[in-house]
Amino acid sequence: MSAADAATAAARIANLIGEADSVVALTGAGISVPSGIPDFRSPGSGLWANVNPMEVAHIDAFQRDPERFWSFYGQRFQTLEDKRPNRAHAALVELERAGLLDAVITQNIDRLHARAGTRSVVEVHGSIGHSVCLVCRSRYELGDVRRLIGLAADGVPRCECGEPLKPDVVLFGEYLPAEAIARAEALAAGADLLLCIGSSLEVYPVASLPETTLATGGQIAILTKSSTPFDDVAAVRAGGDVVEELEAVLAAVGLATPDAVGLASPEAPPLEP
Repeated sequence: MSAADAATAAARIANLIGEADSVVALTGAGISVPSGIPDFRSPGSGLWANVNPMEVAHIDAFQRDPERFWSFYGQRFQTLEDKRPNRAHAALVELERAGLLDAVITQNIDRLHARAGTRSVVEVHGSIGHSVCLVCRSRYELGDVRRLIGLAADGVPRCECGEPLKPDVVLFGEYLPAEAIARAEALAAGADLLLCIGSSLEVYPVASLPETTLATGGQIAILTKSSTPFDDVAAVRAGGDVVEELEAVLAAVGLATPDAVGLASPEAPPLEP
């Protein structure tokens, strides 16, 4: 996308935001890539490029072989430990603070929207912020899970009852949390504009949310590099750098670019859980 096309897309999105009574953002892995977190399907760099998700991220895999499961998820926790929100996350915070964004629905488990300061976040795939015991339902915060991983000879954090803990994220083969998906559907149904950011919009049931917005008379704007099934029906389709595009939208609606202090950078210290 040329600079002129990007500016036109930003201006069009700004106009749609200004005309809307309700704006909701739907975010996927692409918004966290500038924070150093790989997406799932990019050739060579995606999370599933070198591992079969059915073998390490399926509920059956967890139940059958928790040691292999946690050999993957332990590394995943470590990968996410020092990651910070980036300016794309911060741009959504600015829109929310200005009263121009009602909520963020995210497929991401990295907690970066909340860390950036977004107040209304719906984590439809759960969060790495805690893990649970599927037997006694005890809940452990991330810091305790990290400690238990370090103490376990096999790398499997276990509950006091002796059962393996499971990250409170939605694995393949599991249903999405009923309350979270119901809230997401209600937000999508009430949105005059759904901003689809950094998502391929291919994973259901979340991929049905743009359909919901369109069916109830709203419009969608797509800001993501990969193609999506909704490209032809989007009011605006942008495919450049997500940070640059969202900051251009901020400028077009008359908001200042957020201060970069505390956001993702090579020198930034890790955040506490």
